[in-house]
Amino acid sequence: MKHLAAYLLLGLGGNSAPSADDIKEVLSSVGIESDDKRLKQLLSELDGKDVQDLISEGSSKLASVPSGGSGGAAAPSGGAAAGGGAAEEAKPAEKEEEKEESDEDMGFGLFD
Repeated sequence: MKHLAAYLLLGLGGNSAPSADDIKEVLSSVGIESDDKRLKQLLSELDGKDVQDLISEGSSKLASVPSGGSGGAAAPSGGAAAGGGAAEEAKPAEKEEEKEESDEDMGFGLFD
């Protein structure tokens, strides 16, 4: 990833075809050692390809990958009824926590 990040930074800076030495220079400027084997592999895979086209192609592939977050299946009705009481009990505890957090400030800011 560090080699690819340096390659992309050089591309943003106007170097459309960064060399291994260019990438090593960027990495060494921030104290990172480069791995010659991985650097050669990256450059061989990117040789003759436009980075913007690769990013567009990768984005379209990622768009078809399910990312979850749908919440899953609905809970059975018996479990929902039993869980309802626990949710009501948790609400007062949240209000108490908010009061405690506001008391911690005590009128002093971080940079005052």
